[in-house]
Amino acid sequence: MRAARCSARGGDAFYRQTHSKRLFCRGCFADYVETKVRRTISRYGMLKPVDRVAVAVSGGKDSLCLSAILARIEEGFAQSEVVAITIDEGIGRYREEAIRIASSFCMGMGMEHVVYSFEDLFGLGLDEIAARRAGASPCSYCGVLRRKALNVAAREIGADKLATAHNLDDVVQTFLMNVLHGNVDRIPLVAPVTAASHPRFVTRVKPFYELLEREVSLYA
Repeated sequence: MRAARCSARGGDAFYRQTHSKRLFCRGCFADYVETKVRRTISRYGMLKPVDRVAVAVSGGKDSLCLSAILARIEEGFAQSEVVAITIDEGIGRYREEAIRIASSFCMGMGMEHVVYSFEDLFGLGLDEIAARRAGASPCSYCGVLRRKALNVAAREIGADKLATAHNLDDVVQTFLMNVLHGNVDRIPLVAPVTAASHPRFVTRVKPFYELLEREVSLYA
C-alpha cells in the first residue's frame, strides 16, 4: 500500500486533520500549529508588541508548548517580554516534580520563571486546606484559589496579559458544563480574551483557543 503523503510538501504524512482532510508531514504540522497560534493572537487582538506577558506554566505539555511558541513569537518584538509563572498549590510531591520540570524547561529557553505558592499567598497549602475542610472536594476550592494566585502573580510582576494554555477541547467542555449546570453568567469566561473588569485584574488570553487537544499533544 502506498504511504500517505503530505498535502503541501509530498513527504511522509505525520497527521491527518479530520475536519479539513489535510495531511501534514512533521515539518508542516509544526508550522501549522505555530501559525495557528500567531493568527489566533492576531484575530482576537490578544497581545500588543510592547506587552509583558505572563504565561501560566504548570509543567504539563500544554503550558510548556505555549511557553515555547510565545517565546519564539516574542523574539520578533524587541519591546515585548514573556515571563513564566508557576503556582505551587502545596500538593505534596506531585507539584514538586512539576516545578522542577517547569524550571528546567524555562532555563533551557532562557525565560524568566517565577514561582508563587498558596502558602505564601494564603497562609496554607492545599494539603493543609483539604485537611481542615474534611468532606469537601479539594478541586472545589483549588480552582478558585489558583485563578486568584495567577492574577496576583501576574500583577506583581507587572504583566499586561496573562496567557493560559486552554485549548479548544477545554473551551467546549467548560461551555457545556456551564450550560448543563445553569451557570449562564460564567459562559463569557470561555471567550478567547477575558478583559480586565477591575484595575486589579489582569486581562487573560487563550492563544490555543482554536487548537484541538490532540494537536497540542502531537506538537509536544
